Amino acid sequence: MFMIEVGEYRVKEGLYYTKDHEWVQVLEDGTVLIGISDYAQKELGDLAYVELPEVGKELNKGDVLCELESVKAVSEVYAPVSGEVAEVNAELEDSPELINEDPYENWIVKLKPSNLDEELKELMDAKAYAEYLESL
Repeated sequence: MFMIEVGEYRVKEGLYYTKDHEWVQVLEDGTVLIGISDYAQKELGDLAYVELPEVGKELNKGDVLCELESVKAVSEVYAPVSGEVAEVNAELEDSPELINEDPYENWIVKLKPSNLDEELKELMDAKAYAEYLESL
């Protein structure tokens, strides 16, 4: 996958993005991976703790997905799509800094989406997200 450079930030192509700086990757089995963008991790600073949701939890788009605690602040990550938590990236419990090292490889949650086709229409592709970052 290619990266689009926007100043000091990288935007990974092939993902969907929100204005709150979450990304969604659709997998071949129909599940989705969710994480935060390079912009988000740089704004947060060094992550010290990740509070992950319970597997099996049902989320509606816009619900709090998890909390990220950095040296600067505690920030909520919102569910960009609705669905059931299928898996969490347990590595982040002991090593939250993995998100700082590579926010696109180190996803936070895998979700079984319940309304993916409709909700993806409301998200931005990489090019649109890069343009959005340029406007900030």
